[in-house]
Amino acid sequence: MSHFIKKALSDIRLNRFLNLVTIFTISLSILVVSVFMLFFENAGRVIEAWNQGGRAMVYLKDNFTKDMLLEIKEKINNVGNIQEMVFISKDEALDRLRKEVSPNSAFLKTLQGNPLPNAFEIKMKSYNNIEEVETFAKKIKEIEIVEDVEYGQGWLGKFLKIFNLFKITGYAMCGLFFLIALFITSNTVRLAFYSRKIEVEVMRLVGATETFIKAPFYMEGILQGFIGGILGLVILLVAYLMISSGITQGLSSYIYFDIRFLSIKTIILIILVSTFLGWFGCYLSLKQILK
Repeated sequence: MSHFIKKALSDIRLNRFLNLVTIFTISLSILVVSVFMLFFENAGRVIEAWNQGGRAMVYLKDNFTKDMLLEIKEKINNVGNIQEMVFISKDEALDRLRKEVSPNSAFLKTLQGNPLPNAFEIKMKSYNNIEEVETFAKKIKEIEIVEDVEYGQGWLGKFLKIFNLFKITGYAMCGLFFLIALFITSNTVRLAFYSRKIEVEVMRLVGATETFIKAPFYMEGILQGFIGGILGLVILLVAYLMISSGITQGLSSYIYFDIRFLSIKTIILIILVSTFLGWFGCYLSLKQILK
């Protein structure tokens, strides 16, 4: 194995320009893929946070009385998939509002009576997507005493449409860059093979096996993919550190905006895919040459 690695490194040094172009192309492809992955991971966390982990507020009609409490709880529990349910009276809701809003607020001073409704705060046991939350909310809204169910459906639905459109665009861009990287990798191996064609023929004459001949080329492709993947992630990390601090500082005064880098699991997956990309480009090239 060490012989093949040394041979691959030697070939990379001899054909510096071609290999640098290949590594740069792979790193660019990985950078594009990583950018989309970074967006998807952070957007997914934002959606999760905005949806409050499957939470919904159930607002009751004005004719609700405390005598109906047990009956309504039973009806809501019959909907199923409920982990936690907390009743919030209109007086308790007003107290919460007063604590959150400045005591000197003109809004509180102009209030006459209590305009807030009685409500239940509900948390689902499990949910996989917004559609499940919508179905859950629809069933609860069918209960006669329920006025409305709020789970951020308006803005969340619009955000999800934009998010899904961006995801489709991301997949298309990633696929395109992978094909470009695959094409350049396979052509680099092809040129490297032709530069060593006489050496390969001599090796065949002295009885070298096809595996022995191909191994240095495969190792070269693997190294190109691995180095390209690492380089792409390093570029993304530098850009992330420069940009994220500015965004966080700029928005911290208005909203909580926590941008995180890719998870370890995603980083390992990207490096493995990049390494496979280098190997597969080599495989396609050698398959055509050594028929």
